Amino acid sequence: MCAFKFTQDPPKVNTLLVSLRIRSSLSHHIMIRTLPRKLKLKNITNGTLIQKSSRFYATVGGRSRLEGKVAIITGSASGLGKATAHEFVQHGAQVIIADTDTKLGPQVAKQLGPSAQYVECDVTVEAQIEEAVNVAITNYGKLDIMYNNAGITGPISPPSITELDLDEFDKVMRINVTGIISGIKHAARVMIPKGYGSIICTSSISGLFGGLGPHPYTISKSTIPGVVKSVASELCGVGIRVNCISPAAIPTPMSLTQVGKFLPGFTQEQIAEVVSGLGVLKGAKCEDIDVARAALYLASDEAKFISGHNLIVDGGFTSFKNFVFPSPDKTV
Repeated sequence: MCAFKFTQDPPKVNTLLVSLRIRSSLSHHIMIRTLPRKLKLKNITNGTLIQKSSRFYATVGGRSRLEGKVAIITGSASGLGKATAHEFVQHGAQVIIADTDTKLGPQVAKQLGPSAQYVECDVTVEAQIEEAVNVAITNYGKLDIMYNNAGITGPISPPSITELDLDEFDKVMRINVTGIISGIKHAARVMIPKGYGSIICTSSISGLFGGLGPHPYTISKSTIPGVVKSVASELCGVGIRVNCISPAAIPTPMSLTQVGKFLPGFTQEQIAEVVSGLGVLKGAKCEDIDVARAALYLASDEAKFISGHNLIVDGGFTSFKNFVFPSPDKTV
């Protein structure tokens, strides 16, 4: 604890606070006035220096945070990818819907209007990822944002590692890990010559804690932050940012299908309530728009100095674990 020692009668509290505020204000004013002279900066008084940096400060409520940017989002025919595609288009981006669903994919692109187009893309086939990236270059001349979002849960049973089907495990890893690495590879191929770009990957809080999902899913998602750090260590040297997002459980079509297997007889609405109720933040629940806005931030110039980061969107779920003690009346 810190205490003040007065050699005379202590001044009134209000007088002391005013004095401290005046000193702080004067010091701050003097520092700002002398900064150009000390650092020999030119044009700071006419706002040139401020103008050069102000382009990175966008209004959160504005519609142009991605104005003129081109994005590819894998797994964007439904769920988190679809929500993110909508958010990107709303903020001025041209978006390529890259998905295996040849029915829903074109429908989503049509709903989003002329700023979106559909490309069939299976992330386990590297040539299809390469082609999706080539479409962006052919149609728009560049690729600013690559969001590697496609993923699967895999089988939810059997729960024991002793009964793990390695073929099923490999399938999950091919989509959730190898597919992401392929996306990063081909995005980097066209971004490196330009010297800029934002690459985003979808991970999960299941990759932070054991026991939140089946083994293949948990293992695959725990790998993604490591991939991001490894790649970021190289690409930061050429101006490309690489990050991932780890969401909590969200009632997407994929999660509702998986959780529904444990809740026979429940309606989709009831299952969605169960999934939403898994959070710990009072008065809020994790929704697809929360992940979409996290991706929007990482894709935008507002995140210009963020790379190698895992943005956790879980309402504090993974930040603590309480001890559970027996009640006094149950102790011996």
